[in-house]
Amino acid sequence: MTEIRQIVLAKRPEGDVTADCFRAETAASPVLADGQILVRTLFLSLDPYMRPRMTELNSYVPAFELGKPLTGGAVGEVVETRNPRFAKGDIVNGLLNWATHTLHDGRGLRKIDATGVPLSAHLGVLGMPSFTAWYGIKHICKPKAGETVFVSAATGAVGQVAGQLAKLAGATVVGCAGDEEKCQWAVREAGYDACFNHRTERDYGAVLDKLCPKGIDADFENAGGRIFHAVFARMNDFGRIAFCGAISEYQDKEPIAGPTKMFTIVQRRLNLQGFIISDHVALMGDFVNEVGGLLKQGKLKARETVIDGLANAPQAFMGLLKGENFGKLVVKV
Repeated sequence: MTEIRQIVLAKRPEGDVTADCFRAETAASPVLADGQILVRTLFLSLDPYMRPRMTELNSYVPAFELGKPLTGGAVGEVVETRNPRFAKGDIVNGLLNWATHTLHDGRGLRKIDATGVPLSAHLGVLGMPSFTAWYGIKHICKPKAGETVFVSAATGAVGQVAGQLAKLAGATVVGCAGDEEKCQWAVREAGYDACFNHRTERDYGAVLDKLCPKGIDADFENAGGRIFHAVFARMNDFGRIAFCGAISEYQDKEPIAGPTKMFTIVQRRLNLQGFIISDHVALMGDFVNEVGGLLKQGKLKARETVIDGLANAPQAFMGLLKGENFGKLVVKV
């Protein structure tokens, strides 16, 4: 087999991620030990949670190691095996290196059916981002008919599904995105009742008062920062906040202050819950059955951005952190 191409963490970013944080390398083809498999990467997922992993700050997942390949969710094909659980040709889903091939012990990898849907869908609408949306809406936001739900990053990998699930529950759904095309897609294709461009609408409070005149009952929070502060101030009594991420804050050199008047949580009896989807893997089957069924019925739509070539992963990742992708971002390796 030819040598492995991989992308390693060259330095830790200070503020914005820059191209010199990454380095392309080659490595020799490994010799497999008993229990190991060699997986050829087909599609690599790029996700916002990877940005905190580039630092040494304590997080819910270990930091990337300097000089070692970055890792992420991926779909790959087993090309060599000395593990009885896997056969050559198996298609698997799990954490793989930012590389053409990964030497793996098989733990945490899941065999998937390569028929029926594009393989990249297992990283998006049938994968971790959509699972995150499903859990946050179904188990935390719990929208009901007549309520108003707000979704930040409305057309991202998570938000696009969260908004549609809230709409299917009968709620009025309002979101925000980073350009007009995304907002138009959210309303026209994903069923949002309204979506505003957070790059041009700078007075978030005023636009939320206009689009959510009855206040906000549930917030699926992906953005953090000033958008979240404006939403927080407009939560109704017994409101629910599913705190999924804060992409607007990931590249800040210093932490920003939280919303003003945190006693609002008590006054309005709010449920603000942060969650990490890896804590809920036991529900993966329920998610696949429900969301897979909605897909088959044509009741759920999903956009993805596919970048061709492993060498383009760093640039694509830097763009992701600035909202340049539309829907789920994957690299076709």
